[in-house]
Amino acid sequence: MRTAEIRQRWLDYFEKNGHHIAPSVPLVSPDPSILFTIAGMVPFIPYIVGTEPAPYPRIASVQKCIRTNDIENVGRTTRHGTFFQMCGNFSFGDYFKEGAIDLAWGLLTASVAEGGYGLDGDRIWVTIWDQDEVSYNAWTKTIGLDPKHVVRLTRDQIFWSTGQPGPAGPCAEIHYDRGPEFGPDAVGGTVDPGGDRYLEIWNLVFDQYLRGEGEGKNFPLLGDLDQTAIDTGAGLERIAFLLQDKANMYETDQVFPVIATTEQLSGKAYGANSDDDVRMRVIADHIRSSMMLIGDGVRPGNDGRGYVLRRLLRRAVRSVRLLGVDDVVIPALITASKDAMKESYPELEVGFDQILQVASEEEEAFRRTLVAGTQIFDLAVSKAKNSTLTGKDAFTLHDTYGFPIDLTLEMAEEKGISVDEKGFRSLMQEQKDRARADAQAKKTGHVDAHVYHEILGAQGGPTQFLGYTDSTAEAKVVALLQNGVPVPAATAPAEVDVVLDQTPFYAEMGGQLADRGTISVSGGGLVDVQDVQAPVKGLHVHRGTLTEGTIALGDKVAASIDTDRRVQIARAHTSTHMVHKALHEFLGEQATQAGSEDAPSRLRFDFRHGSQIPTDVMSGIEARVNERLQENLAVTDELMTIDDARKTGAMALFGEKYGKIVRVVSIGDEWSKELCAGTHVSDTGEIGLVTLLGEASIGSGVRRIDALVGEGAYNKGAVERALVSQLSQMVGARSEELPDRIEALLGRLKSAEKEITNLRRDKLLSGVAGVLNSVHSVGRIKVYIDNLGEVASQDDVRMMATEIRGRISDSEPAVVIATGVVKDRPAIVVATTSAARDSGVKAGMLTKLASRILGGGGGGKDDIAQGGGTDATKIIAAEAAIDSELDK
Repeated sequence: MRTAEIRQRWLDYFEKNGHHIAPSVPLVSPDPSILFTIAGMVPFIPYIVGTEPAPYPRIASVQKCIRTNDIENVGRTTRHGTFFQMCGNFSFGDYFKEGAIDLAWGLLTASVAEGGYGLDGDRIWVTIWDQDEVSYNAWTKTIGLDPKHVVRLTRDQIFWSTGQPGPAGPCAEIHYDRGPEFGPDAVGGTVDPGGDRYLEIWNLVFDQYLRGEGEGKNFPLLGDLDQTAIDTGAGLERIAFLLQDKANMYETDQVFPVIATTEQLSGKAYGANSDDDVRMRVIADHIRSSMMLIGDGVRPGNDGRGYVLRRLLRRAVRSVRLLGVDDVVIPALITASKDAMKESYPELEVGFDQILQVASEEEEAFRRTLVAGTQIFDLAVSKAKNSTLTGKDAFTLHDTYGFPIDLTLEMAEEKGISVDEKGFRSLMQEQKDRARADAQAKKTGHVDAHVYHEILGAQGGPTQFLGYTDSTAEAKVVALLQNGVPVPAATAPAEVDVVLDQTPFYAEMGGQLADRGTISVSGGGLVDVQDVQAPVKGLHVHRGTLTEGTIALGDKVAASIDTDRRVQIARAHTSTHMVHKALHEFLGEQATQAGSEDAPSRLRFDFRHGSQIPTDVMSGIEARVNERLQENLAVTDELMTIDDARKTGAMALFGEKYGKIVRVVSIGDEWSKELCAGTHVSDTGEIGLVTLLGEASIGSGVRRIDALVGEGAYNKGAVERALVSQLSQMVGARSEELPDRIEALLGRLKSAEKEITNLRRDKLLSGVAGVLNSVHSVGRIKVYIDNLGEVASQDDVRMMATEIRGRISDSEPAVVIATGVVKDRPAIVVATTSAARDSGVKAGMLTKLASRILGGGGGGKDDIAQGGGTDATKIIAAEAAIDSELDK
């Protein structure tokens, strides 16, 4: 049974059993606390923990997932993969244990003709909590499963929770006996006797209890939940390799085509060599994962999601390289993966050109990296002490040059040196901790998010936002925090976080910066609000300084925003929508938004596009925006269901999670439609003017436009007019003559610089004869030394070394040493003749020796090498050291 059919049978079965079928959310997680969607239940966490009401009592899905925490196991086991598809069914206050067990049994054991998977019920084993009698009776009495096939485990072995106070409950894990050829029999109350015989294919989680504080599995159960929930997950790839009778997930129909393509590229057969087999499985997994990530809008980068994608692609390319293939391989591999996956995900075919372009550009970049990085690696190896490459050097190779640590380890082993891997891991962890802390601090201000969930629960619902219509509002203080801790009251001066029952303040989200303003307490207190964040959905937290009086829970306050700032930001936000639409008109629908920032009088817009935008196209985009702006198009908003919004053609921001009801902002009725919760102007004429400052690449396949809006654009225009006037006076030309006049001046300047360079070169070369006449010998080797003194660059030193060597017969064993001082730092170049190299003299080794004396480093080839240092007073000593080395 093909994987696509297995997937469709899951959806059909649960739809027939009254479940709403939820489409897979993107691999970019809707949960801001994690990078990717790592499990099928991630989109439904708010319903499970109770922070949001579930829109349907029963839901089923097949969710795309990415998990890279065990990437080193990929290819080495039958079941580890970075990309996987998790089949799930969920119940929120509807059916519970008996219902979930009955549904699972029905799908697994029903015949293929009946729409099931046709698995043998006598080969099914189940692990349950040893105190869960309801589950035990459901399996043994209702289903009729052999009690010997029900294994009871302790709570620490089979309990689920979020890792913090909240929902928790036991599981029922369904395993399938693949037969004795895969391992020994299950005896002694275990289904893990070794081998791959008993394969877990489905986990049923029963969210039944409220748990308290505790570490790991050591936490108290405080009582039953008011509303139970069912959360299940069945690995599609695992079911597939069972039903397709394959040894592992890599040999299934959606994965193996990439292995087959790798066989063709490498000329090696899968199954012939265990190390090569691991590499082929890594390639197949990583290519598929990379393709799905790119398809969901992720682009290669040096941190976060972009780094994960970059690592996957580069590990795949490196694995192909280890199979002996140095040619470009991504187009062939990723096309094979697309063809295998497109039945389940037709959108891959639609967006494949963009996917292929992004992946191919990354492969090309990595191929260049291998050249540049290898040179840096060689330099680091030359400085290695005690035959160990430092963790810092390994981290630099990784962070700056894109070298995976495993590639550094491989190359170091070839050189016979070790790597301080512990030091590298420590630096990597420091980088991750900094990034995580910075991101979390922005939203939560270093406060445990659980505190905010408690506030939201106690408040009884989200903060009511009045800012679409009101700039001031009467409100009540429902929560107050200092240093992340809830307090009953605060006295000035104090930094406080204030939560109100309703507010006109917009919390930063969707690229729009937060409002600023004041909160005036009826008793005389005053809070200067500098930031507003929504650390959990629906909760507005006003951060600022209590400058006067006191503020306390329950106080009546007047909340007022800075209206001038709000208007400027609204102009920027509406302009962002207009730029987005104009980009689509000029570049095509693939130029989708990848991020934005709407600030007073300026905007920043990131979008997906593979190449630089020509100047004339940028001018056209700017003209189009201002043309539509001058038409004074109406800007309207409307609430509607997400399905209705999609039918209208409204654009949704990638990676955002939307509820059933969404707000659609339209410009000119049908010209631009986007799902957006931000604030906007009423008519485009209120914006005034939009000036694009330029565009640039900010990562592979992602570009950024910066623009000024309204007052900012007018001010820039005034500055530019003043600058043009000043330049006209300086060069004595009218404004329209400036380009020609400046071009002429630059031409004269370039000619003068070229003449100066030639004069300097001639002056240097005039000393060659003197150097040739002042030769001295060290044994059989003749040594020519040229101390140039102050020079413009190391290029001058290299030129002199090659010029002097060029005037010496290649049959004469000779060494040329040229030195100079560049901006107070010594530079050295050593060149050798062919006869000297035949005698064992190597320029690279001599340069390395001299550079150490100069307080630096260097190296190169046997015929010519260069280096430098920090102490120019040691030049004579460095030259003497070369003489001493030649005399050995």
